[in-house]
Amino acid sequence: MAKYRGYCYEDQTFRLPHLYMTEEEQRVLKYLAHRYRHYDYDQSDAVKRVAHLLERFTLEEQPMGSSELPVFSAQPKQLQFFELLSHAITDLRRVHIHYRDHDGERQFSLCPLKMISQFNADYVVGYEADPVQQVAIRLEGIVHVSILDERFEYRSDALLGGWEEPLPVRKPFVAEIRLKELQQMDLWQGYRIQSRQDQIYSIEFYDTDAFLQHLFISEWEELLSPGWLRRKLQQSAEGLMDRLSIQRKQNVE
Repeated sequence: MAKYRGYCYEDQTFRLPHLYMTEEEQRVLKYLAHRYRHYDYDQSDAVKRVAHLLERFTLEEQPMGSSELPVFSAQPKQLQFFELLSHAITDLRRVHIHYRDHDGERQFSLCPLKMISQFNADYVVGYEADPVQQVAIRLEGIVHVSILDERFEYRSDALLGGWEEPLPVRKPFVAEIRLKELQQMDLWQGYRIQSRQDQIYSIEFYDTDAFLQHLFISEWEELLSPGWLRRKLQQSAEGLMDRLSIQRKQNVE
């Protein structure tokens, strides 16, 4: 086509092949779209256009100019907290949070309602007892999260105004575990099940320390792989037994 100095397909039924995207890549794009959408600093208009494109997963091109995009780091522990808290929000389950900030350490249970990003940091919004007294807990300050069996009732008008809205990044570790009971969902107490064969499940996790704590309190039969995780679990268990032995000797004395 001389007019456009190029070529076109005359066959109207011709289609280019679809772009294949894994679930992990989709989670990465969703997380980036979430962070870019809440970016309110330099060149925020251009950045928010990128967020819009990522959300739509299209091949549309928008003039970007020479603007540089901000870079967001993704810590494994925060990614794991995103997974657990997102599951708790969907399942309307209370969570127990061990939290540390400049005021010290504290532990409390929370009814999580929403995940938000403000001032280049991630938060979970929820309440402890009174739905009206909602707080935003910064993920960076969370030491450990566990999902409780207790559920709470959610009302569509429960979320107070003033709060803004995620999901993770980075390739997860995978542990092969033989579980005692068959799992009916794609999650094992908040941890994503990648695949299953009989009673053996491939389970994804991001933060090693948080997953080790989970293994200590959960019901399972055998940790098959990876070997480094088995060794870490064994070392933690031996360290715990040594401390108990020392305490027993002190009590005898």
